[in-house]
Amino acid sequence: MPTEDSLRQSMEKAKKRYSSLFRLPSDRKVILLLALVSIFGGFLPTVAVHLSSLGLMEGFLVGFSVFLAGLAADYITNFFMLRKDTIFNLRRTMALSLFSWSLWLTFILLGLVLTLLSGFQNWWFRFCLLGFSAVLILRLVVFSSTSKMGKARVLAASFLEPFFSVTPFFALWSMMGNSITSYMLFFVVLAVIVGIASTYAFLHPIDRIGERTLGMHSLSLFRAFVANWVLNLNEPFEQLLEELGEKRSVETSILKFSSSTSESVMVVPSVHPGPFKNIGSSLLPSLLKATLEKQLNCIACVPHGLLGHEFDLASQKQNQKIIDHVLATTRDLDASETRASSFVKVTNGLATACCQVFGKHGLISFTLAPKTIEDLPQEVGLFVREEAERNGLNFCAVVNAHNSIDGHAELQESFDSLKDVASKCLEKAVSLTQLPFEVGAATVLPKEFSLEDGMGSGGITAVVVKNGEQRAAYIVIDGNNMISGMREEILTSLSTLGISEGEVFTTDTHAVSALILGKQGYHPVGEVMDREKLVGYVKQAALAASSHLEPSKVSCQSLMVTDVTVLGANQLETLCLLIDKSLKMAKRLVAPVFVTAGLVLMSFLLFL
Repeated sequence: MPTEDSLRQSMEKAKKRYSSLFRLPSDRKVILLLALVSIFGGFLPTVAVHLSSLGLMEGFLVGFSVFLAGLAADYITNFFMLRKDTIFNLRRTMALSLFSWSLWLTFILLGLVLTLLSGFQNWWFRFCLLGFSAVLILRLVVFSSTSKMGKARVLAASFLEPFFSVTPFFALWSMMGNSITSYMLFFVVLAVIVGIASTYAFLHPIDRIGERTLGMHSLSLFRAFVANWVLNLNEPFEQLLEELGEKRSVETSILKFSSSTSESVMVVPSVHPGPFKNIGSSLLPSLLKATLEKQLNCIACVPHGLLGHEFDLASQKQNQKIIDHVLATTRDLDASETRASSFVKVTNGLATACCQVFGKHGLISFTLAPKTIEDLPQEVGLFVREEAERNGLNFCAVVNAHNSIDGHAELQESFDSLKDVASKCLEKAVSLTQLPFEVGAATVLPKEFSLEDGMGSGGITAVVVKNGEQRAAYIVIDGNNMISGMREEILTSLSTLGISEGEVFTTDTHAVSALILGKQGYHPVGEVMDREKLVGYVKQAALAASSHLEPSKVSCQSLMVTDVTVLGANQLETLCLLIDKSLKMAKRLVAPVFVTAGLVLMSFLLFL
């Protein structure tokens, strides 16, 4: 079974290899750097060969002409060849030229060193042409792998800037009293042929991996990934996930608390909020919360249910299907249960379960804090359902608190401990006398915590339940897990407010994922946030919820949404393998393909 770590690591590998191309400075800085590098590249030959007929002024003119020629080519490329391309705007086109020129300059410098050492002036021109060939190949690989434009436009976009930029060097060669031979022109044509052949030899085997494993091109998947990463476009990637997905029925648990003046709703979908950013169900917790609050004028929260990435929804269309069903069901729910048990917590040193029973309906949560807890296996939910029925409950919502991360998770080793605390906690909660209860809820949206910091748009929601003399708080933070120890710090702070029991949940939103480069690709709650401020916001939400406490009723229901397209365990495993295989294939091919291309071109240059 693929894990969250395997998918995250696969995505991180892909991101890191292309981060330099798409994380760019401003337009002015790109143009300035491009001018400096290309002018310097054009200027160097006139100085280093010590030509009496060419001085510094002529050198600057050659360098400036190289810059103007390349800049003109970028404008033409962007406004004609790449006009409808989603990735390459003018800034990215110029940034690719800047990167290309950095590579080209390396060859020019090497050629000049050989010229000065040997006294043979052909070397600088040979290596200038070799750099031209390398740039052709680089641009072909980049445009072919990332652009959706047709082959003719890709070829034109790849060739135009190098051809424009090499023209001043041919002029310089002629100004030095040399003739432009047919052999030189033949080499330029050969460079084009070798560039196309080597690009095909590099990309085609990678593309074939996707056809064999998923029935789709690897490059199509990569382009969709880049479109989302760079432009936040979710449709290209989601179209592929819809093709890969499988139809399943998705269970969602709903608890609706109603008082004389307000309502609050807790929704626990058996859907994983992933895979990353705005793809699939990554935004589902905050979307559900926002929709319910707007349509029903209530306070809503969406803690994490069970299951992992194999239950990622495929698209926003599937999100809306869940939201529509939850909204319609919640709107029609009439709260009827007027009594509840106390909040119960049971721990065995490894696993902790918290449970509260409302009439014949239960709410139970699990954590392994302070050890790491990630996605829980479906077997936990099945076991809880059997135990709930055995204890006379009609229904039990199951929450994965997902509130501690400190290294690798050993969930299979924890399975027996989770079953142990689940059984004991349910038995204890059911055995307690139920009393009338009060509920209050509130949400705080911390403005200084961003997605990059690990805080989703749902903010922090507190639901406080008063049962007899006991006050218990359910704290739901819209984030992806929480650093170890943060949960305990929050619960301790709540005790100073007279809240004796409670649990802290995260939604596991993947809206915060794939936004940063790092080991995890996201920041768990509390990792980079000001912890004192975070605790302050939690206390603020809990105080507001406590101030709204009113006698309440609750209605609980399990909703089954059919024909929902999810990614699926097999498809997820294949997708992870495809990413890894493609990257490994690229590593294996890069040296033999491009070294061979270089040797072929160098062998022809020796006769120049």
